[in-house]
Amino acid sequence: MGKHWADFQYEIYLNGMSGAVPRLPTDLTRLEELTEQRLGPGPVGYVAGSAGDGSTARANRAALRRHRIVPRMLRDVHERDLSVEVLGRALPAPLALAPIGVLSIMHPDAECAAARAAAAQGVPFTLSSASSTPMEQVAQAMGDAERWFQLYWPKDPEVARSFLSRAKAAGFSTLVVTLDTPMLAWRPRDLDQAYLPFLHGVGTANYFSDPAFQAGLAKPVHEDPNAAVMHFVGMFSDPAKTWPDLAFLRDHWDGPIVLKGILHPDDARAAADAGMDGVVVSNHGGRQVAGSIGAAAALPRVVEAVGDRLTVLFDSGIRTGDDIFKALALGAKAVLVGRPYAYGLGLDGQAGVEHVIRCLLAELDLTLALSGHAGPATLGPADLIEETA
Repeated sequence: MGKHWADFQYEIYLNGMSGAVPRLPTDLTRLEELTEQRLGPGPVGYVAGSAGDGSTARANRAALRRHRIVPRMLRDVHERDLSVEVLGRALPAPLALAPIGVLSIMHPDAECAAARAAAAQGVPFTLSSASSTPMEQVAQAMGDAERWFQLYWPKDPEVARSFLSRAKAAGFSTLVVTLDTPMLAWRPRDLDQAYLPFLHGVGTANYFSDPAFQAGLAKPVHEDPNAAVMHFVGMFSDPAKTWPDLAFLRDHWDGPIVLKGILHPDDARAAADAGMDGVVVSNHGGRQVAGSIGAAAALPRVVEAVGDRLTVLFDSGIRTGDDIFKALALGAKAVLVGRPYAYGLGLDGQAGVEHVIRCLLAELDLTLALSGHAGPATLGPADLIEETA
C-alpha cells in the first residue's frame, strides 16, 4: 500500500504534547503574506508578482474555487494509495515541484535545498534552466531521486544541445519545455523595483558553466561578467521558434518531453502530432499574459482533446490539497506546485519545502478519503460541481 500522507496531522498533534507547534502555517495560503513580511521587496515581488495587474493569477485561483467537491459516503477508504504512474515513472503521489528560477534570492541553499526536500519526500523536482546552481550540483544533492529538467529554449542551438546532453548525463529523466516565455511579460512589481536578478548574474549558473555558452565569449565569465550577462540576455529565449522546431528536441533528447504552457486544445493536439509525451496546462502562474484564461478553466478542454494521447499535467494556482483533488478530477494525471514551495524555502530552507509538500499531500489524502476515494484513480468530473455565480 502507499504511504498514508494523512498521518502528518497526527505527527503534528503528538509533537504538540511536548509543546511544539509547526514552524510554518499549515494553511499554505498564508505563506505569501509571511514571506512578504520577512524578505526584501525585490525577491518577494519577483516570486509573488504576476503580469499586469495580477488578474491572471487571480483567475487561476477563481477557476479552481468555482469547482466544488461533492463528497460521497460509506465507501471503504481505510487503506489509501496516492501513488500514480506519470510518463512511465512510478510516483508516490500525483505531485511534482514546478521549475522556479533564481531560488538563491529566497534562500542561500537555493535549488539544492528544494531538491533535497523533494528527494526526501519522493516527489520529482523540476530544475529550471534559470537556476542559481548548476544542474550537476543539484543532481548530486538529490542522489538517485526523480528529477526533471526544464528548458528555456535558447536561440543558440549549440547551447540547447549542450544543456540537453548535460541534463541527460546528470540523470534528469524528463524534459519540460516552457513555451509561454519567448520574452518576459510586463511585470509591474519587478519594474517598480527595477529588479531583474539575471542582470546581476543571478540565475545564470547553467549558462555560465556551459562550454557551448563560454565558447561565445571573448573572455572568461569571471574576467568580464557584464559581457557574459549580455550574451545570456541575447540568447535566453527565441520568439521565432515554431512547431516544426520541436523535431530538434526529439532528436537530442531520448526521454519523455513535456510542453509547458499549453492552454488551447489545438496546441495540445499539435504537441501530440509532434510526438511529444505530455503537456502542462499552465499560464506560468499568471506571470506571462495578463487577462489570460485561468489554467483550471482551460484544463477540461485540453484533457478532452488529448487525454488519450498525452500525459496531461497541471499547474498555476495550486495552493491546497483540495486544489490538487480538483485538478485530478478535471483530468490531470499530476500537478506541479510552484510559489508555495518557494515561500517555504524562503521562510525555512529545506525544512520549509518539506513542510509544504507534506501539508499538501496530507490535505489531499484527507480530502480524498473524506470524499469517498481511496486514491486518485476513481476521481472524475462527476466528483465536482461548477458554481456559475
